[in-house]
Amino acid sequence: MQSPAKYEAMEKTQLGLKANWKQFALLLLINGFVGGMIGMERSIFPEFASSVFGIDSHTAILSFIAAFGINKAFTNYFTGKWANRFGRRNLLITGWIIALPIPFILISADSWWWVIVANILLGISQGLAWSSTVVMKIDLVGEKDRGFAMGLNEFAGYLAVALVAFISGYIAAHYGITPYPFYLGIGISIVGLLLTVLFVKDTRHFVHTESKQSTIEPLKNVFLETSFTNKTLSSITQAGLVNNLNDGMIWGLFPVLLFSLRYDAATIGMITAIYPGIWSIGQLFTGKMADHYSKKAMLFWGMLVQGVAIVLIPASAGLYWLIGISITLGLGTALVYPTFMSAIAAATTPAQRAESLGTFRLWRDLGYAFGSIISGITADLFGVEYAILLIGLLTLVSALIIKFRIPTEPTCITKSALQALMKHTEITVIDVRSREEYDRQHVPEAIHIPLIDLSQNSNRISRHILVVTVCGNGGGRSDQAAYLLRKLNFDARPLCGGTSGWFASKG
Repeated sequence: MQSPAKYEAMEKTQLGLKANWKQFALLLLINGFVGGMIGMERSIFPEFASSVFGIDSHTAILSFIAAFGINKAFTNYFTGKWANRFGRRNLLITGWIIALPIPFILISADSWWWVIVANILLGISQGLAWSSTVVMKIDLVGEKDRGFAMGLNEFAGYLAVALVAFISGYIAAHYGITPYPFYLGIGISIVGLLLTVLFVKDTRHFVHTESKQSTIEPLKNVFLETSFTNKTLSSITQAGLVNNLNDGMIWGLFPVLLFSLRYDAATIGMITAIYPGIWSIGQLFTGKMADHYSKKAMLFWGMLVQGVAIVLIPASAGLYWLIGISITLGLGTALVYPTFMSAIAAATTPAQRAESLGTFRLWRDLGYAFGSIISGITADLFGVEYAILLIGLLTLVSALIIKFRIPTEPTCITKSALQALMKHTEITVIDVRSREEYDRQHVPEAIHIPLIDLSQNSNRISRHILVVTVCGNGGGRSDQAAYLLRKLNFDARPLCGGTSGWFASKG
């Protein structure tokens, strides 16, 4: 009979969203508070800079975003490097401690340099806190629901950005640009810190459990391959950078454009809140899609939609047109944001995942700095409209890099196509799930070889016939298995929809 202590240890290291839903839900709530710290200043800073400090230069106004982005980017990288050494929970607590003085600095600031200091701290805090919650959620769920988990994570964070941006805009319109909007930040940082200290548990031990099941080859140099040399990882990384490059422009120049069109603070807050609001809600669906559909296709279409929407902004003046632009931008960003991290996680070993994600998030959040600097200088030299067009064109180029540089994923085979082939062609169908999942229900004629054992058992499979790999819902383990077999010179394709899709459809 197992002791209670041993049973508890086993329970804690069981991977999956269902098994760890309490801790996962708590981390979602905390990530909402993390996002709220950004929302506090997102819709009001152009007016804050102009009315309080008399700053009208676009470059100067956007300098606070550059300060935020650079510090968040490098903190992301070191959070990934330090996650295994110091623990995710400890880094999250440190992030909240650094966040505590930020609203007080903004309230009492008597020069723009204090605003820059506050945003340096905000960048460091966000890098520690948001990155830690991302890594912890991926640790908890394992590979099956990774996209869905990231969709929920980004939904919580960016819904909070949108809500707090709207609330701070409303408060600024009715009670003044300072100090009242920043009182939100005081409450957010205190509650976030208390929730973390009292209830969050570290997740490092989940990585050891998942590592035993991984078949992914380790990267020789995580930073170089994620940044430049690995075609999949580096293409995702450049798209992440460009995504936040255009988000930095939207954060800084979209309110400026709306302000120049004579919209009041409440309307600007509403329009700017729609974009992250749609972005956050959309990720409830796109995160789950990333577990089932081509990640490459989702990244391409998401960047393309963003680019088209941004290029159309200078032609927009009417309220409803601007609202439509915000909605379109939100949809495009929702397609890519959870997909970025689930795609990075799928292409790296569990032990290297935190560092690879940290490297990705380093470059992605440097996009804030690049976007604010490029768009600020271009706006000062040529006008806001030209700055927006430039960023839109860069986003379209990024979509093309995704399209042509990432290796083509194995095209899945449908149930009807497989059934037709099986009538007159010899085919090997392999279920790569666990024995328990296989025994519960499996595709007829599927043999069982768990993903972890596939390489060692490849001699059981004929190289002269088509191999179809099957998992629970398709798009996860079956894609990994097909990719692995293709590297071993098999003709392998995953089954669309997996076991669930097979038994859900008629025929």
